[in-house]
Amino acid sequence: ILFCILLSCINSNQKKINRYELVNRHNIVINEINPYNSLTVGNGNFAYTVDITGMQSFPEFYEEGISLGTQSQWGWHPFPNTGDYCLKDVMKNFAVGTDSVPYAYQYTGNAEDRKVKATNWLRENPHKLHLGIVGLEIEKNNSAIFSVNDIQNPVQKLNLWTGEIRSFFEIDGIPVELFTYCHQELDMISVKIKTELIKHGQLKIKIRFPYASSDKFSSGYDFSKPTFHESCVIDSTDKQVVFERLLDDYKYYACFTWKQDAELIKMKNHEYFIVPVKRNSCFEFNFLFSDRIPEIKLPGYKKTVKNNKQHWKKFWEGGGAVDFSECTDLRAFELERRIVLSQYLTKIQCTGSLPPQETGLTTNSWHGKFHLEMHWWHAMHFLLWQRAELIEHQIDYYFSIFDKAKKTAQNQGYEGVRWPKMIAPDGRESPSNIGTFLIWQQPHIIYFAEKLYQYYNLDKAVLKKYKNLVFSTAAFMASYARFDSVKNKYILGPALIPAQECFSPETTINPSFELVYWYWGLKTAQRWKNRLGETENKKWQDVIDNISDLPIQDSLYLFTENVKNSYINTEYLKDHPIVLGTLGFLPLTEKIDTAILKNTLHKIIEKWDWNTTWGWDFPLAAMNAACLNEPELAIDLLMMDTDKNLYLLNGHNYQDDKLGLYLPGNGALLTAVALMCTHINTWGYNGFPRNGDWNVKFENLNKLH
Repeated sequence: ILFCILLSCINSNQKKINRYELVNRHNIVINEINPYNSLTVGNGNFAYTVDITGMQSFPEFYEEGISLGTQSQWGWHPFPNTGDYCLKDVMKNFAVGTDSVPYAYQYTGNAEDRKVKATNWLRENPHKLHLGIVGLEIEKNNSAIFSVNDIQNPVQKLNLWTGEIRSFFEIDGIPVELFTYCHQELDMISVKIKTELIKHGQLKIKIRFPYASSDKFSSGYDFSKPTFHESCVIDSTDKQVVFERLLDDYKYYACFTWKQDAELIKMKNHEYFIVPVKRNSCFEFNFLFSDRIPEIKLPGYKKTVKNNKQHWKKFWEGGGAVDFSECTDLRAFELERRIVLSQYLTKIQCTGSLPPQETGLTTNSWHGKFHLEMHWWHAMHFLLWQRAELIEHQIDYYFSIFDKAKKTAQNQGYEGVRWPKMIAPDGRESPSNIGTFLIWQQPHIIYFAEKLYQYYNLDKAVLKKYKNLVFSTAAFMASYARFDSVKNKYILGPALIPAQECFSPETTINPSFELVYWYWGLKTAQRWKNRLGETENKKWQDVIDNISDLPIQDSLYLFTENVKNSYINTEYLKDHPIVLGTLGFLPLTEKIDTAILKNTLHKIIEKWDWNTTWGWDFPLAAMNAACLNEPELAIDLLMMDTDKNLYLLNGHNYQDDKLGLYLPGNGALLTAVALMCTHINTWGYNGFPRNGDWNVKFENLNKLH
């Protein structure tokens, strides 16, 4: 109640944010050709990434940076399983107390060994599929085909308010202008081209259909295997063509329609041209991808423009907003830019029917599979920015994999459901020497359900809908915690790898973050029992009451109980500083001494190898600092000048040459900013510095805790 009064007072003294100005001052303008500056249009279930031409004319050049994806949530392809590989082929037992538990393990070594072959197939399949490259081919005055070096005077702009990419450039001094949109309800792109090159017969639309790629990090396409797949026209008129695509046993469709007269020409297998007639200087066309034969008449370019303007206006005018225009700190404008662009990117990449992969619908990482431990960073901010409707269906995805998760728990001798880590839509775990030992994704569904319950004003319908997920998750968590009769405490691990992934599964015991998450998760599940009028679970309460305390040495929280002197050994001063998630990511619990945690925060800042971190670690640390009433430090951490915290011109969180984009970083940024705006300490201040430089205005943000 006190928080609501304080928040009401803060917001009542603010003018309403001019959202149009806020968003449009961060429209992206590109004047140079850079492979990391690709732009994307999308709707959450489908996305199309373009180069400087506004289409996918130079995919090879952009492979050096952020590749040009055409991906959907439904586009998953498996290579033939010629060896009938299954998880049983890769199971390996690991000691757990006096027993042992089977895990899907990542075998390496002899390429002919069945365990290695099974590992590779199970990790690679199914994988996210690149649906097709659609670009321009322009013939220059000397009859040569244009290259990226022939682009003159480029100016490309992404209008965030309307979802439009406008691309202008010249070829041999002749202007070319394109407008690119993604329909917000169909997996369809609409493009308008204006240039005299059409009249001269020098411009064509080039369509290329690829095979799938088996690489862990890749564009998702492979043009070196033309005999491995089929492309054929199954319907054609003077204004439309429908292609059927067959990759092994996987089938999908592509439909192209156009307004002005044009001719379809097949050049070779999997490669086609749409050639506009010479009498026009304007050409409008659409293309739609689908896992079934399109049964509707595609809307034209004008309707797609209207569709975008309506949907994007609704998006930006609804939900949360944060305005830094009255801040005088030199970092404020850049932070605001990152926030606005992160909202755009997560809307088009992360709001589909499934949890997103870490590179969304742009390029493949980990074969295109999504990671459930990252789902918290991908999805939580939508609940805080009052856009739950965009991701609630992703929470429902857990129902569809419930039986597989239950079987995993049963096979390992546990109760309830054990949620997987690296998966495709079918929910089958991928073998790993790290991922299958992680446990911090387990309480995520309890966190999501709890936030939805709060989001919908304590509606009992939410309790009834998600109670089986919450209670089954808690059942696993309680049975996973192992009672140590010597310590007279419940312990976590082994076999376990914490969120800080540099520890061995065979020896890790009681990682600090996981201990607190287990404690909070089980207590929250118990509260759900009370809310529903059900009897509290005695086993859960026993674990809550007797779970191990956090390991401490020299007034610092250790990362795990089994590794002492961890602030001296550089082997452990790397990767995710997840011990800071014990407050910030999580609410304050009885397990935490804030004085010790503050010591821990400062020691980590002093000692940590930040080059080994990932994009979400900086917001994680900032959330911790904000909750420990160190707002200046929170800003320093959020805006730390280091490669893994770099945000490119297009808003993507750069990590390294393999990962030019990393959407958990964008989601974590939005989560941290929402927490910093709404977290009110005992003195009535939020998580921003009180030095006069941070006059932050915000609207429609929910508390994390």
